[in-house]
Amino acid sequence: MKPIVAYLRVSTAQQGKSGLGIEAQREAIARFAEAEGYTLAGEFTEVETGKGADALDRRPQLAAALALARKAKCPVIVAKLDRLSRDVAFISGLMAQRVPFVVAELGADVDPFMMHIYAALAEKERRLISERTRAALAQKKAQGALLGNRTNLAAAQEKGAASTRAAAEAFASNTLPIIRQIEASGVSSYCGIAEALNARGVRTARGGDWHASTVRNMLLRQELA
Repeated sequence: MKPIVAYLRVSTAQQGKSGLGIEAQREAIARFAEAEGYTLAGEFTEVETGKGADALDRRPQLAAALALARKAKCPVIVAKLDRLSRDVAFISGLMAQRVPFVVAELGADVDPFMMHIYAALAEKERRLISERTRAALAQKKAQGALLGNRTNLAAAQEKGAASTRAAAEAFASNTLPIIRQIEASGVSSYCGIAEALNARGVRTARGGDWHASTVRNMLLRQELA
């Protein structure tokens, strides 16, 4: 069996949507590994914070996955290309690390050049959508339409609070199954669960380390939900 390192990524705005949740990624990688004769040498899970000056500053778990893959002399696998990025410069920066990447969705035979092509197409699509949105808003404004809600501040604040709650619920829906797996293995204390989450590379909603208090708060919030 050939070793391979798994990298999973979600953001608080994307968790659970469009098949990009942690468990969906893990299942896709497991199916690919079984079909292609790989065995997982490690798994790293990232909740991207967007902080940092470059790719690896923003993705400490990705940096850790690269380090393990370099040590094991094996590739890093992701479920979908956008779990790395839709940005060509980001992809190029990762390729400079000289660790091969495998994208389960694209298959085992996609070389780095084609990966750049796929990333360029995704980046162009994202840019075109942004340009069309700006053009449509500019046209509405030119026609005299008032953009945004200028009168109902309370409703806007409630919408923002609802969005925050939804993000928290999405994070919990992805993280709680992992906690239940840890509990099923015999770990029952908040401190032990926190240590297990950190060992698996799972980050908190804010991208930090787990502590007994953060585990307790999540479980209590779920019980009250």
